Amino acid sequence: MANVLNTDKQIAVIAALAEGSSIRSIERMTGIHRDTIMRLGVKVGQGCTALMDAKMRNLSCNRLEMDEIWGYIGKKNIRIKPEDDPQLGDVWTFCAIDAETKLVPAFLVGKRNHRTANAFLTDVASRMKNRVQISTDGLSEYAEAVERAFGGDVDYAQIVKIYGHEHFEERRYTPPEVIGTEKKVITGNPDPKLISTSYIERLNATTRLHMRRLTRLTHAFSKKLANFEAAVGLHFAYYNFVRRHNTLRCTPAMAAGVESTFWTVGELLEACQ
Repeated sequence: MANVLNTDKQIAVIAALAEGSSIRSIERMTGIHRDTIMRLGVKVGQGCTALMDAKMRNLSCNRLEMDEIWGYIGKKNIRIKPEDDPQLGDVWTFCAIDAETKLVPAFLVGKRNHRTANAFLTDVASRMKNRVQISTDGLSEYAEAVERAFGGDVDYAQIVKIYGHEHFEERRYTPPEVIGTEKKVITGNPDPKLISTSYIERLNATTRLHMRRLTRLTHAFSKKLANFEAAVGLHFAYYNFVRRHNTLRCTPAMAAGVESTFWTVGELLEACQ
């Protein structure tokens, strides 16, 4: 790839991808063919995933919030045929955020089932060096996965939203109104005041804004699972190491003590080679 594009062009492409530009819009802006942009994005995204795996170790997180974001590969589940590739259809990105530093220590792309939840929570547990408080939504798979990964060394609670009646005839794409929430302590002794999923839901909004594959009601989607995973890896590495968090006035990696300075896109690109 380095023989095809010089460093400045690679930085321009990766910066545009990380800020939410579509591949075809980058092609129009830079004159670089979309296939070249795709290959570079996949290569750097895979490097970003490996980078985060190496950097996010022995973390001193105290309070984690977790959730999963829906997307799809190739086609939605309703369009799947028996002879289709099993990788096609709905896909979920499980992710965690440290409520204090806004760091994303781990993520995992997969189906919304026990297998993915167990793998994700096991990965998260392996990166923590102290007892944490965890908050999730009411997805049933989380309870078993948290117990398997952390045993009794965790304070875990769920916050369950109570929805009102749906009125599709009025506004088809509007989600049902949340009329209340219920906090359920699952294990340990979590602080009731800190049981929340507000930060992870805000992260979900940021992710959908900066990843065209996850923007709601869009034509953009991945045709291959590997491309989707690479895009997710690029997004979270850029979020952790490069993007300045307005509230923190630094990057999440700096706030968590993982890095001491801001990274440029060029430095991120170099670290992923």
